[in-house]
Amino acid sequence: MAMYEGQRILVTGGAGFLGSNLVRALLPEASHVWVLDDLFTGQQSAIPTSPKVTFVRGSVTDGALLRTILPQVDTVFHFAARNIVLSERQPESDFRVNAEGTVQLLLNALAAPNIRRIVYASTASVYGNSRQLPAAEGEYDISVPYAASKMTGELFAAAYFKAYGLPVTCLRFSNVYGPGQVPTNPYCGVVSKFMEAVAAGEPMSIYGDGTQTRDFTHVDDAIAAALLAGQSEHVLGGVFNVGTGVETEINTLAKLVGEVVEHVPYPVRYLPKRNIDTVYRRAVNAERLKTRTGWQPKISLRAGLARTWVWFQQIRNGGVER
Repeated sequence: MAMYEGQRILVTGGAGFLGSNLVRALLPEASHVWVLDDLFTGQQSAIPTSPKVTFVRGSVTDGALLRTILPQVDTVFHFAARNIVLSERQPESDFRVNAEGTVQLLLNALAAPNIRRIVYASTASVYGNSRQLPAAEGEYDISVPYAASKMTGELFAAAYFKAYGLPVTCLRFSNVYGPGQVPTNPYCGVVSKFMEAVAAGEPMSIYGDGTQTRDFTHVDDAIAAALLAGQSEHVLGGVFNVGTGVETEINTLAKLVGEVVEHVPYPVRYLPKRNIDTVYRRAVNAERLKTRTGWQPKISLRAGLARTWVWFQQIRNGGVER
């Protein structure tokens, strides 16, 4: 973390799951952290309380607001986005925030000469039903509006890097889970939903037959990747996967959660497949990021689920949210 010593940093979407974890990781070394979030799904309570943190409620689509913040910062972590569930219901909002918001950020960053790096949080959803697993960065299969809007952000980032030399790096995160992913958010991931069901004494709900797979990445590993991407000279202008390369069936995930909470077998219920569940198998190849930065995922799924359950019990008992 000494690599961020004295830096002034902007985290868009810093009241969300990934963003708030990133703010917390940056605080020991950063000189100051600005958090820009419209609180559409984020929670202000998730932002660490510190005199080194300035929270600005607003949107990345607001160019005038960006022009007041960007000249003050050295590094930008662009994590603000509408999520995949909301995208299916409100594709126009998805495009406005994910695509237009990213363009606004890139455009206004050109006039902020102090910016050393912009790290754009993209998604493994751009791979859709990849023909090759683990999926590598050179391919994509856009199958839902959310993936289209995030890929649009990637393309503009590449264009601004090549045309104007804007120092941008894109990360495609795969199914990040862990402490801080609050189940009260209706758009949170399956791990939090499973643990919420366990805490309520209800069956875990699985959409479809549960044989679909995902590459689950612990939030601490994801944040470590973001921090390295914000500093390494070997990732400028590139796109990099962040994941474990391991496929896990949703049925297997449910079984692991049951083992972690010491309730085996834990009951599950199967519900009809959702419109957003278009991807059957997912795993990503992160060798490119590993080679360029030395990053390695360190937390196994079982260990990560155990850590998440401990945190989950703490917040259920009125403890600190992260």
